[in-house]
Amino acid sequence: MTILVVGDVVDDISVLPLEPVTPRTDTRAQIRMTPGGSAANTAAWLGFLGADVRFVGKAGADGAARHSMALADFGVDARIAADPVAPTATIVLTLDDDADRTMYVDRAANGTLTTDDVPESVWEGVTWLHVSGYTFFDPATLGVARNLLAEARHRNVPVSVDPGSVAFLREVGPEEFLRWTEGVDLVLPNAEEARLLAGSTGPFIDHDVLAEAYRHVVVTMGATGATYVADAAGGGRREQVVAPRVSVLDTTGAGDAFTAGFLAAWIGDRDPKTALAGGVGAASRCVEVRGARP
Repeated sequence: MTILVVGDVVDDISVLPLEPVTPRTDTRAQIRMTPGGSAANTAAWLGFLGADVRFVGKAGADGAARHSMALADFGVDARIAADPVAPTATIVLTLDDDADRTMYVDRAANGTLTTDDVPESVWEGVTWLHVSGYTFFDPATLGVARNLLAEARHRNVPVSVDPGSVAFLREVGPEEFLRWTEGVDLVLPNAEEARLLAGSTGPFIDHDVLAEAYRHVVVTMGATGATYVADAAGGGRREQVVAPRVSVLDTTGAGDAFTAGFLAAWIGDRDPKTALAGGVGAASRCVEVRGARP
């Protein structure tokens, strides 16, 4: 059972100030460059957790082989096309005192992904498709994302989508995103993204609205844990798992790790409580270390 993951692959440059920031001059900091990208992170965690996973994405000529090898270290069948002109995507992340991050994004080669980079051969043996929300939000790759969903429907392959960015979701509008992802089997928003998709104006999330749009919905809520809800066909079943208390060093990639942990368990027996526990367990491991990968 092969999980196909398609989406972004990135060079993450994380900046952790070691003292109060002093504008217009020097501030001591710890700076690290590590492999990243929401979809690539999810693939790495899936491979680390023992799943059979294939990744498709695009990097610059300077990064395609490097990122392919980084994913292969986790057992991922990485098929990363090299763009001859655009550089590998880069994200600069600044970490605050709460280990949360602000991200400055240059999608670069991610924005040059085309349907030709996803040939028919990548579908061999695929039983699940996961697509990063960033592929939908970029007008240059929206067509690729929608073609992937159509191909998955044609092949009777279930699909999951992680919206990934509340800022980009707000920019395109939840109505558009809901239209683009109509028929998706599983969506995994965080709490902010879920509130936006459900049209919630207060602190509470209307899970019933989300369950009207998707068969299965999983909302991640950081240190609080995660919630699952099924649509009416699934009896409207709800489950919740509380996250364990851990020492949080860096939240980068926690949502990607959760997605991988959930999918690795969900695809086997479709038990939401077991899958939630798998997601929370992977996310908890992720936040205890610097970087977004295992």
